[in-house]
Amino acid sequence: CNDAVFKTNEISDNVSGILSLISDRPIDVEIRKLVDEIGRTTKEAREKREMLGLLKIIVGICERLEGARSAFSDGRLRFAAEEVNELKKALRIGDEEEGEPIVYGLLRKQWADLFDEMQDLFSKLMENAVRFEQDSRTIRVKYKLCVDKMDGIELHTVMEAMDVAGILDYSLAKAADLIIKHAITPAVSYGSPAMFAEDVNQGSEGISEAVLKILPSQDCKIVDVDGDAIYARVIQVIKFIFKHICFENGSWIRSFGRLTWPRISDIIISKFLSKVVPEDASKLVDFQKIVKCTSEFEFSLKEMMFISASDGKDYRLSSFSENVEVHFAFRKKTEVLGKARNLLLQCDFSVPQDYTSKGPLLKNDGMAINSSNQVVDLIFSSERCVVSKAASQLMELVHQTLQDVCLSSARVALEFYHAVRDAILLYEVVIPVKSWSVRLSHPCKGKNILGNQNFYNVLIYAHKCLSCKTPEVLSPNSNVLERQLDGINQVAILMYSDCLFLSQEILGLAFEYRTDFPDSIKEHAVFADMAPRFHLMAEEILQRQIQIVIFNLREAIDGADGFQNTHQMQQFESAKFSIDQAVFILEKVHIIWEPLLRPSTYKRSMCMVLESVFSRITKDILLLDDLAAEETLQLQRLIHMMLDNLSSLLKSLISAFDSNAKSEEDTSRPIDDLIPSLRKIRKLGELLDMPLKSITSAWESGELMSCGFTILELKDFIRAIFADSTLRKECIWRIEN
Repeated sequence: CNDAVFKTNEISDNVSGILSLISDRPIDVEIRKLVDEIGRTTKEAREKREMLGLLKIIVGICERLEGARSAFSDGRLRFAAEEVNELKKALRIGDEEEGEPIVYGLLRKQWADLFDEMQDLFSKLMENAVRFEQDSRTIRVKYKLCVDKMDGIELHTVMEAMDVAGILDYSLAKAADLIIKHAITPAVSYGSPAMFAEDVNQGSEGISEAVLKILPSQDCKIVDVDGDAIYARVIQVIKFIFKHICFENGSWIRSFGRLTWPRISDIIISKFLSKVVPEDASKLVDFQKIVKCTSEFEFSLKEMMFISASDGKDYRLSSFSENVEVHFAFRKKTEVLGKARNLLLQCDFSVPQDYTSKGPLLKNDGMAINSSNQVVDLIFSSERCVVSKAASQLMELVHQTLQDVCLSSARVALEFYHAVRDAILLYEVVIPVKSWSVRLSHPCKGKNILGNQNFYNVLIYAHKCLSCKTPEVLSPNSNVLERQLDGINQVAILMYSDCLFLSQEILGLAFEYRTDFPDSIKEHAVFADMAPRFHLMAEEILQRQIQIVIFNLREAIDGADGFQNTHQMQQFESAKFSIDQAVFILEKVHIIWEPLLRPSTYKRSMCMVLESVFSRITKDILLLDDLAAEETLQLQRLIHMMLDNLSSLLKSLISAFDSNAKSEEDTSRPIDDLIPSLRKIRKLGELLDMPLKSITSAWESGELMSCGFTILELKDFIRAIFADSTLRKECIWRIEN
C-alpha cells in the first residue's frame, strides 16, 4: 500500500509538470504551421514537375510537327504521313474537351496547317502522276514524280503515304474525274464507242510511265446490242488503273472503286442500258443476253475488288437489267401519257371540214355515215355522235395500250393499266370549265380532296398525280375555250359529246378486255369508277349550254316589253325585232346542235329551249289586260311570223322523231306533247281573232284545256279582248261552270 501511494504521488507530480509545460509553450500550433508549410512546398514541387512534363510533351509535339514538315520537304513521305497520323491521335483531333490548355488549340492549328499542306502536296503529286494530253488523246501515268524542289519521288511511295494518312479518296479525286471523263464515258458511248491501246515505257530503273491511248472507232455505226464490247472496254480501263495506279493493291483499288463506281454505273445505265431497253414486249427475251453479260461484268469487278463482294448497293447494273420489265413498262407508260397529253394540248375542238351530214347519226338508218373518225359509235346506244379529234384518238390510244396489257407480264400489265387510267383522267383535267361542281378524285385513293377549287389548282393537282415533270397541262388555247363555253358555239357541244363518249367507252373496257388480262390484275383492274364522273361532266356541260341559250332568248324577248301596244308602229317594230332575235338565236342553235348531237339529245335539248321561248311569249300575251282589235291582229301576226320562221327547225325535230322511233326514248308522241307550249301558242294565235261564242265552245269541248289553258287565263283573256256585256258575262259563267 505504501509503495502504491508513493507511485501515485510520483505520477501526479509528472502530470503536473507536463501541464505546466503545455500551458507555458503551445507546441501544437507550431506543429500545424510546419505541416501546412510542408504541404504547400510539396504541392508547388508537384505542379512544377507536372508543368515540366507538359512542357516536355509540348516541345516534343512541336519538334515532331517540324520534323514531319521537314520530312515532306525531304521527300520522306511515308514517314511524314505516319507522323501526321500519330500526331492526330496525340492531339485528340475531333475529340476536344472544354477547359484544355490554350496551347493545345495552337498545336491543333499547327497540325491542321500541316495536314492541309500535306493534302495540297499529294494533290500536286497525283496531278503530276496522272495527266490527260488533249492533242494525242492519251492518259499518261508517270512512275517518277517531280513537284517543286522534290524530284524522283516514286508513285508507289506516294500511294503508300496517302493510304497511311487516310487521304487516298481525297487525293485520287481529280485523277478519278479525269479517267471517267476521258476514258470511261467514251468507252460506254452507245453507237460510237472509243477504243483503247496500252503502252509501257521501260527505263534503266524499270517502268518509267504507262500510257492509255484513246482511239476513235473506225466504224461509226457500231451498235453493241449485247454489251460485251462495251463492258470489255470498261474492264480494260479499270485493269489499267488497277495495274499502273493502284499497283494491284486490293485496298487501293477498292478505294478507287468507292470513289468512282457510283458515277461509272450511272453512266453505263444512262448511255447504254437505258437505251437498249426493249420498246416492244416481244423483245424482252433478247434482253436476257445483256442481263447475262452485265452480271459477268460485275463479277469481274468483284474479283479485282473494284466493287464490294458483300454490299448489294454495288450491284446496280444487275439490278437495273434484271428489272428491265419495270423500266420497259415505265418507258411505255411515260410514252402513253406523253401522247395523251399532246393530243389534248393540240385539240382545238374543230369539226372536220368534210362533215356535212344533216341527218341523224344512227347506226342502222341505212344512210351513208360520214367516214370521219370523229363520228363515233356509242356502245350502249343505237346512236352515233360527233366528238373532238382528241377524244377519238385518246380512246384509240387506250385500246392499243389495253391490247398490250393482255399480252404482257403481270408487272408490265399493271403499269399499262395505270397508264390507261391516267391518260383518261388527263382529259378531265384539260377541259377548262371553272364552274364544275363535280369533284375530282385522286386516281389511286379515290378521295374527294379538290372540291370547287380554281382551275389552275386542278392542273397542279393533276401534275402531281400523274408524275409529270412540268405542270404544263393547260392548253395554250384553254382561255379561249373557256370563253367559248360562255357563248353559243360548237366547243361546248363537242365537249359534251366527248364526255358522253368517254363515259360509255370506259364502261365497256372491262367487258371487252378483262377476260384476257393477266390473272394477277383481273380483280384489281377497275374502270367503272371513272365513268360516272364523265357522265356527270357531260350533263353539266349540256345543261350549262342550254341555260346560256335560254338566258339569251329571255334577253331577246325582254326587248318586246311584254308585247304591249303593238297596234302602235314603234312598239310593233320593237316586238318584231325581239321575235327576230329569238328566231336567229334558235336557228343558230339548230345549225350547231343538229349535226353534232346524237338525235335523242338534240330533240330533248331543243324541245327544252323551245318550251322556254313559247311559254314565255304566251305568258306575256296572256298577261295583257286591255287589247284593241288592231292590237290582237298584230299579236296574231307576230305569232304566225315566228312559227313560220321556225318551220325548218320544227321539221328537223319531226324528222328526228320519225327516224329515231326505235331509240331508247319514246318518240312516237306528237311534237306538241314534247313541247306543250307549242300547241298553246298556236291556239292562242287562233283565239286572237276568234268570236266569243267560239272561244266558249272550244273551252266546253275541252280543246283549250288540252292545249294548256287554265280557267283564270281564259277569263282574263276574254276580259282583255271583249267589252263588258251580257254575252261576255254569260260566256264567263259557262266557262266557270
